[in-house]
Amino acid sequence: MKELIKIRDVSVKYDVSARTLRYYEDMGLITSARSADYAYRLYDEDNLQRLEQILILRKLNISIKDIQRIFNTSGSEVVLEVLGKKVDAIDEEVSLLHELKGIVLEFIRQIERSDFGKESDVKLLYEKAKEIESQIDNVDYEGNSSTVNRLLEVTEKLDNKVPSCMIVRIPKFRAVTSGLMTFAELFGGAFGPWQEAHNHLFKPVIFDSPDFLYGKDGKAAWIWAIKDEVTEADTHPYKIIEYAGGLYAVAVSVDGDGESHNKVRSKTEKWLEGTNFIIDDDRELMGHMIYVDDEIKKGFGYHQMNLYAPIKLKETSLL
Repeated sequence: MKELIKIRDVSVKYDVSARTLRYYEDMGLITSARSADYAYRLYDEDNLQRLEQILILRKLNISIKDIQRIFNTSGSEVVLEVLGKKVDAIDEEVSLLHELKGIVLEFIRQIERSDFGKESDVKLLYEKAKEIESQIDNVDYEGNSSTVNRLLEVTEKLDNKVPSCMIVRIPKFRAVTSGLMTFAELFGGAFGPWQEAHNHLFKPVIFDSPDFLYGKDGKAAWIWAIKDEVTEADTHPYKIIEYAGGLYAVAVSVDGDGESHNKVRSKTEKWLEGTNFIIDDDRELMGHMIYVDDEIKKGFGYHQMNLYAPIKLKETSLL
């Protein structure tokens, strides 16, 4: 009879959480056994060897989906394909970083030829940075304009690295909403002072912050989760809604940066390509402030905002 090892001992030996072990089992990568007189999961030597392979592949940032492909295919063709693509991706990033380093060094040489103690040169640097940011073709500066154009191409490619996301299910909850407003009305109108005066009505949905923000047709709305006993008499003049919740892919963006939000959504869509989920266009992208602590904002430079992209299963995955 093969020796069976307790999940706790496996967790300690491989420095992996019991939750992660259960996840690998749910994904069909490893299996466990149970004995009649022992309630916890047990693993045999074959599954420990499989676990070692999983941990190595994850260290190489190989996706769970690709690991499933590797384990579900006999022979070495799939693992060689996956690792070959990883090498190509690394080579491309190294090449781009090397070229970016050269461009930055060239900018340093140009800056060294100027005196940024002068107000005019400081203003010039700001103007050139804005031109680069706006991707204006006729950038007027001392140097090769093709360098700026290539910088935009290189940084765009590097910026397209897909971030890690996580899938969460937001539960149904009651909320008070500001209703759709222009951003000037939303951040400079009456809802902000009203919200601050009525904090006792709110409760967290996730983490320690109860608020969500979504946009539609050029406007935006706050959604604040409220306690069960709150009525519309308490929230007047703002309405109470029943938020349906649902599945979301979560990635980190930054406070108030619309360009960043668009990039994060694009990257989230790219990340979802490796899953059986797609963006659910029938629901709205939402922002959620993880931290509203002023000390954190002061130390970090800005509030962190999680972007919640609504998702649903691909139709083909339902067959």
